[in-house]
Amino acid sequence: MKIKCLAIDDEPLALKQISNYIDKVPFLENMGLCQSAYEAMDYLENNEVDLMFVDINMPDLNGMDFVKSLTQKIQIIFTTAYSEFAIEGFKVDAVDYILKPISFEVFLKSVNKAKTWFEIHQKQSETIQTTKDCLFVKSEYKLVRIMLSDIKYIESANEYIQIHLTNSQPVTTLIRLKSMEEQLPKDKFMRVHRSFIVNLDRVNEIERNRIIFDHKTYIPIGDQYKDNFQAFIDKTFML
Repeated sequence: MKIKCLAIDDEPLALKQISNYIDKVPFLENMGLCQSAYEAMDYLENNEVDLMFVDINMPDLNGMDFVKSLTQKIQIIFTTAYSEFAIEGFKVDAVDYILKPISFEVFLKSVNKAKTWFEIHQKQSETIQTTKDCLFVKSEYKLVRIMLSDIKYIESANEYIQIHLTNSQPVTTLIRLKSMEEQLPKDKFMRVHRSFIVNLDRVNEIERNRIIFDHKTYIPIGDQYKDNFQAFIDKTFML
């Protein structure tokens, strides 16, 4: 597996060093570099990453506050010249906290910790089984059978997903949204946002780049998914 990485640092030389280190590690994929937390926020609006290297002392919005503001679950390695934030870093479940100047040896040890986390999580995620008409997922120590036709949409909730159904409460399970997407039939389900997959058979109302369910739930259509969704609209709806 490739771990998609984003590096964030307001110091160009530090950013270049992290970028060079990422490129040296076979299991890491360099997705981009940001020189501020706000630039990273814009990037994350339309892109997915697994792991971020975040400097803490940045102008306007520091790295710690930026990480606390995240709604999606992304693994974090803090990079900083100051040690006083270490305890706070681990309180937000950071994979690691490494001090500058960073040697490649220290960097490699840190990313190996992240790799171990992803491997464990991937094994936990291998709890989904699908058939032609239904899927089975583990939820609250039970194996739950869900008919595909009963699914309205699936929502990412940090490390979990919630499967929203037509006539019952949502089912929560420890599976990454990407893993679920890979298991579902492509002709019936579509990723429309970094946090949402929808059942195309349940799409009845669209307004201003949003899919409306039950006149109260609004699912946004992300920029990187618009073309695929528009192709579905052009094929399905008479405009």
